[in-house]
Order: sequence, then C-alpha cells, then structure tokens
Amino acid sequence: MRSLERVFNKIKQENPLWSDYICFVKTVKGREFSKQTISQYFNRLVDKDEYVKKDKKTLLKQLSELSQGDRKSA
Repeated sequence: MRSLERVFNKIKQENPLWSDYICFVKTVKGREFSKQTISQYFNRLVDKDEYVKKDKKTLLKQLSELSQGDRKSA
C-alpha cells in the first residue's frame, strides 16, 4: 500500500502549509481504503500532536467513512 504514502507525500509537498491530518484526509477521500489500512497509515503519517488522543477512534471512523465515499450509501 505504498501508493497511499506516496500520494500523501505528494499532497504534503504541494501544500506545505497544510497539516498532516488535512493531507491525510485528501489522501484517503473516496479511495476505498480498509479501516485497517487507514489506521496503520494514520499512525505512521499523522503527527500525534495534531489530534487529541481521546478523539483518535472518532477520527479514524470518520476517515473510514470518507474513504468509502458514495459506496457506503449503496
């Protein structure tokens, strides 16, 4: 799943003022990644200082839903 990391790094490079979290949102949006993949790369790519630890579960759920896009409603 190196493509996720590659896309993230490209978005980060093109938007240096964006936070890691915002870059990650743009990376996963509509690309149908599994919850496991999102969690694994979230831990690897998003700086822990950018979110409150107690909110992590909610953030991962929202990212998973965002990744599924319209497929979820089908």
